[in-house]
Amino acid sequence: MTALTSRPTLSSQTQATVTGSRHRRRRRRAWVIGILTVLVVTVFALSLILGRTVYPPADVLGVLLGQDVDGASFTVGTLRLPRALLAVVAGACFGFGGAAFQTMLRNPLASPDIIGISSGASAAAAFAIIVLGLDGPVRSAFAIVAGLGVALLIYLLSYRGGVAGTRLILVGIGIAAILTSLTNYLLSRAGSWDLQEALRWLTGSLNGGGWEQVLPTLVALVALAPVLIGQSTNLGALQLGDDTAAGLGVSVGRTRLLVVIAAVGLVAFATAAAGPIAFVAFLSGPIAARLLGPNGSVLIPAALVGALLVLVADLVGQHATGTRFPVGVVTGVLGAPFLLYLIVRQHRSGGTP
Repeated sequence: MTALTSRPTLSSQTQATVTGSRHRRRRRRAWVIGILTVLVVTVFALSLILGRTVYPPADVLGVLLGQDVDGASFTVGTLRLPRALLAVVAGACFGFGGAAFQTMLRNPLASPDIIGISSGASAAAAFAIIVLGLDGPVRSAFAIVAGLGVALLIYLLSYRGGVAGTRLILVGIGIAAILTSLTNYLLSRAGSWDLQEALRWLTGSLNGGGWEQVLPTLVALVALAPVLIGQSTNLGALQLGDDTAAGLGVSVGRTRLLVVIAAVGLVAFATAAAGPIAFVAFLSGPIAARLLGPNGSVLIPAALVGALLVLVADLVGQHATGTRFPVGVVTGVLGAPFLLYLIVRQHRSGGTP
């Protein structure tokens, strides 16, 4: 009788296999995050050391510790440090935002710069520069509000008893095309000085990046990234489908709303600070997923990949050739082939990336 009522249990061998698999996944995740962190710190240090004048690491460290180092205090502390920090913070924001959208909508093409959110911020910034003659914090505010507004519009237009990933992407692409046309019209009507300023911003550039750009973006990262990290478990459930996630106790509507607000806020602040740096939000998530494998949320690794991409692209754009290129040019060269690869892969797999 006791044998009939006893509960079936996993064999010790099966338990050992499951436990070993979990340990391997955790170990791989820790290694990936650790290596990405070391790479970000290394490239960040190189960004402070390299330039027209190459400073020894001891001088750079002295500047970071607040010492007055002849020559290096201005070049490193005033020029290079804010630029490198902006690269890290903006890249992390793009990485977080892009990975959150791609995970929520279960599609690597659902990136903010593909579905129109960055286009909204760009059109607003172009309008602020060319028509209103604004710059600085006011222009940034225009870009942030426009990014949030376009995200809300896309969400509402794609809502039919829920938000399907494919419908949202298609609506977003259509909105992006309209906004890109508006931006091009504004550029065609701009004077030479406004045109140069608008094009510099629209390309995505860290030139002139200062503390007034770093601090608001850092505040947004510190405030909004924990919201996404806190929703990482629910995001993982959403990858199984809305019905399955609801069956697991996830509040689908609330989770999606929180993720959209936080992700759009991060992307909007990063875009306002450095311009719509092409493909960083798009590339970070898939690269992080390839590095991790099926080992949990990609949000933190994607943020590190985003920071690393912007840092490396800025170094390449500044020092790899005799001509200095904005960071958005370099990321565009990297991202365009990857976009084509994903589209071809999705087509060959019958719509599943």
